[in-house]
Amino acid sequence: MITSGSKWFFGFGAVSFVTALVYGWTTGGKWYGPLTAGYRGPVGDHLGYGLLATAALIGFFLGFVSIAMRDAEAEALAWVAGTDTASVPEVTPVGTSYWPPLAAFGAALVVVGLVSEAVVFVFGLIILGIVLVEWTVQTWADHATGDPEVNRQIRNRVMNPIEFPVAAALVLATLAICFSRVFLSLTPHQTVIAGVCVLGTIVAGGFFVASRPHISKNVVVGLLVAFAVLAIAVGVIGGIAGQRDAESPAPAPISGVVQ
Repeated sequence: MITSGSKWFFGFGAVSFVTALVYGWTTGGKWYGPLTAGYRGPVGDHLGYGLLATAALIGFFLGFVSIAMRDAEAEALAWVAGTDTASVPEVTPVGTSYWPPLAAFGAALVVVGLVSEAVVFVFGLIILGIVLVEWTVQTWADHATGDPEVNRQIRNRVMNPIEFPVAAALVLATLAICFSRVFLSLTPHQTVIAGVCVLGTIVAGGFFVASRPHISKNVVVGLLVAFAVLAIAVGVIGGIAGQRDAESPAPAPISGVVQ
């Protein structure tokens, strides 16, 4: 029986495989090349095709793992452990999950990156990979016990030491790359104005969140997602616009000739 979690993994693997085929064909690959992973012809751009093909293999592999583990259901684990399945506590349904919209956002970046810059394409793949790992761990933790609070602690103990440094590095790298594309496409005077506006927006958002200690978590997540979408959008626009022409300095006048 195909479980709910395996359906998502198989779907992710299928989409990644089809995307790898399309990417290979549109970057110079021959007809049978992407289909046979390069055995019967070229696959086009090796980096992009390799990343997408690897994502497809990982998705299919995790789908079979999810079927074998029965989505980490408490009753299935109790049956494997040889304990009484009647004593398994009822698992409380999980709350709102932010991973589906993040997965859609990563897929959108992959599509945009195919027609704009390679860095956007790579960031889309990174986001999809993060969603894949996070969603898997979240599903496992939600079915670990019958107590939602204990499940949350289990999940945080496993993922927080990894999430915080990785998230900080990704956020800084994304902001640096996106805003650098914008600054390189503007004149020096416009760059200063844009930098002041960006810093003012960040400071104003920080004051807004700090002044409301009881603000809803959904509002904070919505603000962060909106800012991320805006940053990536302006980065894509700046990348499409290209870099401005460097102003060549005027040659210095010759004051004299050495005899």
